[in-house]
Amino acid sequence: MLKGFKDFLMRGNVIDLAVAVVVGSAFTALVTAVTTSVIKPVIAATGGSNVTGLSFQIRAGNDASIIDFAVVINAIITFLITAAVVYFLFVMPMQKIQERRKKGKEEGQSEPTDVELLLEIRDLLRREQGLPMVKGLSEVDDTTATASVAAKSANGDASKN
Repeated sequence: MLKGFKDFLMRGNVIDLAVAVVVGSAFTALVTAVTTSVIKPVIAATGGSNVTGLSFQIRAGNDASIIDFAVVINAIITFLITAAVVYFLFVMPMQKIQERRKKGKEEGQSEPTDVELLLEIRDLLRREQGLPMVKGLSEVDDTTATASVAAKSANGDASKN
């Protein structure tokens, strides 16, 4: 049961989804800050300007017409820090773990190819029939030699009958 849960978490989809949610919420904060501090004041204002610090008031006496760049900069910095923390604490370690898992699978014993299996079967049949082993031949020559031995064996069997 725990192995299945571990496999579920290590698949990568769960981590990707979690990263998307966290970065999405940080991006939502960024968009909210830009709209409330830049776009809404521009729409609310009809003219005039008053600059104090990192804020800009388009119409004097109208608090809804203040463009506050400090809030926008703060939201951008928060977004970048959140994205960096998520990347370095979650994404990079998961990538390293997945690379190690892939390396472990590759280093293991691989399954034999069709040619290797056929050669093994051929050797077993030759050994069973008491025929000498064929060594030093290429795969094409090996196949030709095996076919000719099989044909001779079949002819020998036919002449016995």
